[in-house]
Amino acid sequence: MDRVDLLIKNIGALASAKGQAALKGSEMANVEILENCVIAIENGIITYIGSENGAPAAKEVLDAKNRLVTPGLVDAHTHLVFGGWRQHEFELKLKGAAYLDILKAGGGILSTVEKTRAMAEDELLEKAVEISRKMADHGTTTIEAKSGYGLNLEDELKQLKVVKRLNTETPLDFVSTFMGAHAVPPEYKGRSEDYICFICDKLLPVVASERLAEFCDIFCETGVFDAALSEKLLLKAREYGLKLKIHADEIDPVGGSELAGHLAAHSAEHLIAATDEGIGLMAESGVIACLLPATSFYLDKPYARARYMMDCGMAVCVASDFNPGSSPSFNLQFAMNLACLKYKLTPKEALSAVTINAAAAVGLADTIGTAQLGKKADLVVWDAPDLDYLFYRYGNNQAEYTIKNGGILK
Repeated sequence: MDRVDLLIKNIGALASAKGQAALKGSEMANVEILENCVIAIENGIITYIGSENGAPAAKEVLDAKNRLVTPGLVDAHTHLVFGGWRQHEFELKLKGAAYLDILKAGGGILSTVEKTRAMAEDELLEKAVEISRKMADHGTTTIEAKSGYGLNLEDELKQLKVVKRLNTETPLDFVSTFMGAHAVPPEYKGRSEDYICFICDKLLPVVASERLAEFCDIFCETGVFDAALSEKLLLKAREYGLKLKIHADEIDPVGGSELAGHLAAHSAEHLIAATDEGIGLMAESGVIACLLPATSFYLDKPYARARYMMDCGMAVCVASDFNPGSSPSFNLQFAMNLACLKYKLTPKEALSAVTINAAAAVGLADTIGTAQLGKKADLVVWDAPDLDYLFYRYGNNQAEYTIKNGGILK
């Protein structure tokens, strides 16, 4: 009998949802706990889950030592590729400067745009590779990465090419989102409509023809892009075959959540100020709520109404929003802790939010997001005896082993 590539034995508890689609509302608690089992992996795919007595022989054996195992974490919202950092804004925040005020003064996103434009593609790649390795060390196995720090043809494409190269130059999987409408660049100051026309006419055709992104996103917010301009861009992106995401109602209720519902966007991000009407429309059209509690924590802002969204029948996912300005942390475990403490999700619901629902938010729920036969062997062995312990502890990295496509990364 041929030996499988890897056998994980002595699993104290395997916690995973099931299926190939996002779990909505109360379904998010449907996480199965299988005790005292083993997992066999062949060619990067899970081929056996069950008792050790019936397990196949293996070329390599990993002893989980009665620890908890879950699917690999999926970070469904990051701004991974950027130049510089923004620590110089930290004291401004402590003194009460608002996020949009810093942006209006030429800081914030525009500060990062300047640094990103100044860096070569290889330099951006080197930095992103280093950060993604640290994300993998914390249990993240798939990462969505947005552009949006170039805000011109050359530098937006540069960011997207870095994301494409990450898929071949690291063991992780990356999903690319074009977000040229992240802010209005200095050269278009006061002309947001002209900038959206530039994106539609000059940027989108190239992004689509070179297959550099799967999604298109836009920052629909006060002082950035209103709902009408957001709709114009997203409809054009759909014509080019891109799936739709939208930064909606993060700070003010400007119609972003309603637009997400009307367009049946794939996901809507932030949603801190989303209205009841917007949430109802999104629930009706199957929009996934991508919530970012670490951003609320860092900006000292309210938290999105995750429980209300779930009660309305929405699927909720949780992501890090890793970026240099409003969430300078790639630790998805911390966002998981906050999802329980601030959104009041149970550990099972929070696990669904960073695995199957996050996988669905990036269009990959058919291949990742759950530990089940036929899916990719993306798994984490945690330094935890059970699921409650994983979410109860915070502030330290609890990922003991990270496994991607059947390979042990850590």
